[in-house]
Amino acid sequence: MPAESPLTRHRIDACFLGPYGENDGLLEKLVVEFLRDHVYWRRNFHPEDPPAISTEASRHPDYLAFESRMRRELHQLSAALKRSVPFHSPRYMGHMVSDLLLPGLVAQILTLPYNPNNVSEDSAPVTVDMEVQVGLQLAQMVGYPHDPLQPDCAFGHLTSGGTLANYQALRLALALKAFPVALRAAGVPDLVLPEDDWAAFNLHPGAGTQLLDQWQRWLAGQSSTLRNQWRRRVQEARIEHLGLVEFFARHPTLRVPLVLAPVTAHYSWSKGLKLLGLGRAQMHLLPENGMRLDVDALETILERCQRERQPVLLSVAVLGTTEYGTFDPVDRMLEARERASAAGLGHSVHVDAAWGGYLATVFRNEDGSLRSRAEIARGYNAFPNEEVYSAIAALADTDSITIDPHKLGYLPFGTGAFVCRDHRVTALLSEEADYVFTGAASKSYLERYRGLGQFIPEGSKSGANAAAVFVTHRVLPLNHLHFGRLTRQTILAAEAFHQRATRFAADNQDCVAALVPFQPDSNLVCLALNPRGNGRIAAANAFVRGLHDDMRADPRHPLQLKQFFGSMTTLRAEALGEVEMRRICDALGLDSATLDGEEGNDRIVILRHTLMNPYLIDHENGISYIDLYFEYLQERVRQRLGTIRPGDSSASV
Repeated sequence: MPAESPLTRHRIDACFLGPYGENDGLLEKLVVEFLRDHVYWRRNFHPEDPPAISTEASRHPDYLAFESRMRRELHQLSAALKRSVPFHSPRYMGHMVSDLLLPGLVAQILTLPYNPNNVSEDSAPVTVDMEVQVGLQLAQMVGYPHDPLQPDCAFGHLTSGGTLANYQALRLALALKAFPVALRAAGVPDLVLPEDDWAAFNLHPGAGTQLLDQWQRWLAGQSSTLRNQWRRRVQEARIEHLGLVEFFARHPTLRVPLVLAPVTAHYSWSKGLKLLGLGRAQMHLLPENGMRLDVDALETILERCQRERQPVLLSVAVLGTTEYGTFDPVDRMLEARERASAAGLGHSVHVDAAWGGYLATVFRNEDGSLRSRAEIARGYNAFPNEEVYSAIAALADTDSITIDPHKLGYLPFGTGAFVCRDHRVTALLSEEADYVFTGAASKSYLERYRGLGQFIPEGSKSGANAAAVFVTHRVLPLNHLHFGRLTRQTILAAEAFHQRATRFAADNQDCVAALVPFQPDSNLVCLALNPRGNGRIAAANAFVRGLHDDMRADPRHPLQLKQFFGSMTTLRAEALGEVEMRRICDALGLDSATLDGEEGNDRIVILRHTLMNPYLIDHENGISYIDLYFEYLQERVRQRLGTIRPGDSSASV
């Protein structure tokens, strides 16, 4: 693996509290400094006001009793939290979480005493602007227009997580899809409207946005009285006003649209369809090809939908699946959408990049332009392959995207994000009439979104989270020279892990078959294992589950007894396809005929490793936790199989 320069390492070393708490002095100094600063702010708000709490209060028995109870509960909380999962440690390779970046952690702690509520500027005059700016920062990272002076500038906001961001994508796509139908139903004059409801409901999102823009301009030119009349008339014809049942009853030639998603899609899509009232039955899962969405299958279903006059709401690409970290072919999905739109089946394309979104930092120059594949590839063994590069490069042409700063952004939980490519469409989400506005100036863009609550699913929300993300992106801009240094470390770790897994398989072939099922696209690597000589999938699964038990957090026992922490996932025939499933079974020596309908035995259980920690390879001390992990795994495998060899000593790691 290529060595990192001391300068690069030291920049990263300042980013975190550290696996050993090495930066405790820095964190303490910052927290104390800004806590004092907050206190001074309170004292100087109106210094003529006398202190409401007397100096003698701290000596009163009731005060002392309250302090005692508070200390007792806080000590108990602190003790209980010691049973928490050690996400900060390089020994943790489990789920999509790691240590927190210091800028975000301190910014959140600093902001919490001010308690801003980002529902509007009235309750968060500072952090609402920060949240809107975060949307622009993320837009630049993925290649969306990010200059508020541009009429088609992107817009983004924070959410509690990727689930709510995906719901917002559904909500926006449906609003845009149904709006042209409402314009026709209202009989708006002077606009060039589609010839019938089918054509109106199936416009390309770009054409739908242009029609919305024309409507806004036409409305702005009317008298106040007419403007209110036409706004009300269109509003009463919209799907958001009528509801799904009445809308489709009034437009009997239309059917409820489908959502096309890969079989590996997160269950949040099912949740979103239920919440929106479309129903889980409208979700059509597409098969995989090489652990990426099968575009041929997508083309087939789009052709069938066009032939059967079945509308499509949006197709979903996943950039970093939860189980495997693989990237769907965003570029080819966009090409399929354009062909379908030309045939009269327009629909949106959304990217669920909750996991992989921040990997785009490696692909961006400081000015936001896209780096060449050759530039990026220097210093890696295989990253990025053509498919990964093409998928990232195509993000700029999608309609919306989900990104989770609380995953690969190393930020506190509660910081998911939704970004749409063209902010003009958010007028359709507003709880209040928002049809007439000007995007001609940067100020008007920011002013518009200071009433953030009317555009987003949530109401009250923490401004401290917005501060955490905004400050982090300012300290570590989202390009390859800054934030990209962190993501680079994780990719290098994944490549080193993959190489070490190959060596592990060769070293232990006498007792176990080991296989990385597919080349990793990102910083998540899976490992399939089967005891040598076993052909039954149930037995292989029991073996891997036993290994996982050795590496999962168990609050009943001290976590320090655990050497490493990992997670597991499964390989399913409906996701892989028969050919891929047979390939993996054959490589592991498993009889695919032993896949049965019994719960747990209709899939292959595998170990999953999320390689987020930038200190997995500790250059300072010459330690590779990846090597230590595979030594530990070898020892656990051989202990379970009763084939301990002389020299196996990883139990002391």
